[in-house]
Amino acid sequence: MSLDIPQRKSLNIDLVLSMFAIATRTLDWTLQKEPLKRHIRPARATPSTIMDAFDLAANLRGIGWDWSKGLYVPRETRPSTHTRFVTCAILSAGLHTFISGVVHTVVRSFSPDTFGSIIGGTIFDETLPFFPRYLRASIISALVAIEIYCALQMTYDLCIIPAVLILGQDPAQWPPIFERPWSATSVSDFWGRRWHQFYRRTFILGSYPFSSVFGRMGGVFGAFFVSAVFHHIALITLNGQMELWRMLVSFGMMALGVVGERVFRQWTGRKVGGLAGWVWTMVWLILWGPPMIDGWARAGMFGSSSFVDSVTPVRALVGRTVMGFDGWLHTL
Repeated sequence: MSLDIPQRKSLNIDLVLSMFAIATRTLDWTLQKEPLKRHIRPARATPSTIMDAFDLAANLRGIGWDWSKGLYVPRETRPSTHTRFVTCAILSAGLHTFISGVVHTVVRSFSPDTFGSIIGGTIFDETLPFFPRYLRASIISALVAIEIYCALQMTYDLCIIPAVLILGQDPAQWPPIFERPWSATSVSDFWGRRWHQFYRRTFILGSYPFSSVFGRMGGVFGAFFVSAVFHHIALITLNGQMELWRMLVSFGMMALGVVGERVFRQWTGRKVGGLAGWVWTMVWLILWGPPMIDGWARAGMFGSSSFVDSVTPVRALVGRTVMGFDGWLHTL
């Protein structure tokens, strides 16, 4: 998909991960004991085997199918009429495209010659003492999370437009993919409800061997292990020398956080939540997110260009601001 253009190598990730998802879903359907049933179709649409097959193949979350049992679907806040729904999608796509482009430029500006290039490099600045070094890496990681959020939302919005306008699908088939992940009050809440659930079924499928041997807790670690492998495959698409351990550490600690919350509930009878739960969640994500982002940075994932690069005044303003902030960090 990159057409051998180095700055576009990140586009190959979409192709490779799609192939991975197709392989795992094929395995999932092979092991299926009962026929898959669809219970949501566009209004006034007649049942069609061909359209059902198309929807089954393209439906990542299983919206409208019985195989999505247990999936949390965020509450809909957009208009239900087709025209207004598509209008919201167009506006959202434009907004998130702009934010994603600006944030991507901000991330690259922290170190244009290392992880801000296709060569790649670490987000941990060895010239800084430990605390400023981790603070800088945490800020970069948070910015990358915002960029990913905006990029996924933009892509989803762009898919909505032809699906509703051309294919005549119902807005109910396109519920929100996020629910304010920054408001999560537990690690379980973040990964199980508020973050996107596109590959939920893939991770559940991979967790079966672990849960069959180690029980429910083993299933949690199994799901995050598959997620780590999934994200590592994305990295070796860019750089075949990347090491798996960074993904294993980050996702393994996320699994530990989820299990720890369940143990806390068993011991105290109370769920993790509220303000204390939010603080705990943000600290845990900020603590264990940087090793994951560092792996992506070393692979050169952030070296791709964005539309902001062609807008010289914006790029210059972003560059000066980031350089000033980074210089301040080096004075701590």
